[in-house]
Parts: sequence; structure tokens; C-alpha cells
Amino acid sequence: MLKLGILGSGSGSNMQAILDAIEGGKLVAEISLVLSDHTDALILERARRNNIPSGVIDCAGYQTRFPEEAQKETARRLKAAGVELVCLAGFMRLVKTPLLEIFPNRILNIHPSLLPAYPGMAAWEQAIADGASESGCTVHLVDAGMDTGPVLGQARVTVTADDSATSLHQKIQYEEHRLYPAIIAQHAETLARLGE
Repeated sequence: MLKLGILGSGSGSNMQAILDAIEGGKLVAEISLVLSDHTDALILERARRNNIPSGVIDCAGYQTRFPEEAQKETARRLKAAGVELVCLAGFMRLVKTPLLEIFPNRILNIHPSLLPAYPGMAAWEQAIADGASESGCTVHLVDAGMDTGPVLGQARVTVTADDSATSLHQKIQYEEHRLYPAIIAQHAETLARLGE
């Protein structure tokens, strides 16, 4: 049984999609630990409601930085929970070493654009402002850059003339919730095949 660790900063809708896929038999895994950098994040409440161990990452008061000490402690907690694959679900801090070294090729992220287009924050707003005719979401391996890791899968949505940033975000989230669990399953098979 593949053990997943989830890092999130917000509502946890992608974590819920992963959990739904597990419960629906589409993903053979279990969520072993959920961690958030915000004490009041809804993702922690979702974890509690589903009896999943959870906790808060102490980032020493930094608003956007992910201090090395906090990353070491996060890695320690993930390892202690037996986590084999880390899934970022709306986690708004850049992951670097030591987490990348401790979980090589084992940290995934989902981003609300067709990378390399619109990396960073509020990608759906960027797409609307740019007059894009197409957007979507991307699951990628995490590296030390901002949404620059190797792409594992994408899903596309059409941007219509009457789309707002809000409506486009909703379209993208629908695809995220379908794509992320599927790519997690696919990547787990790849790792097993490579014996990693």
C-alpha cells in the first residue's frame, strides 16, 4: 500500500480528490500524514474529519519562505509516518533541499496552468489577463525551481469569451481533481518498475 504525505496551505480540495480516488478504488494508496503551514487551513480540518494524522509546519514566522530547519523537520515527520510519495496540494512555499534530497523523484505538485505557461501564483488570473484561448493544469515532479520540474501529465480546458478568473479557476479545478490521482497512480507504478 503506497503511503502518501500531503502538504497544503489552503482548502485541501485536491487532497479530498485523492482521498475520493482511494475510497473509490481508483488509487491504491493511503494518506499517512497531512501537514500545513497554516494553523487554520481547511486541509487540516479535512484530515481530522477523515481520521488522518495531521500537523502544522512551523516556518518561524516567515510568510513565504520555507526555512531549511522547517524542511528538515517536515522530512523527519514524513519519514516517521512511513511516507513514500509526497503530494503538494496548494502548498504555497518553494520546496528545496533537504526535502528534495530526502524524497528524490518522490515529490509531486499540481499547478493550475499548462506549464511552462503561467508559473507562480494565480495562474488562472494570468491566463484571463493574457487573453489565452486555452488553459488547464499540470502535474509535475518538484525540483528547486518555481514550477519547473519535469511534466508528468496535463489536462486542457477551453477559455471562452465569457470566462472570468473565477469560472476559469473552477474549470481547472474540476480537471485537477481528475488528473492528480491518476498521475499519482501512474508515477507510483513507474517508481515500482524502476525499483526506486
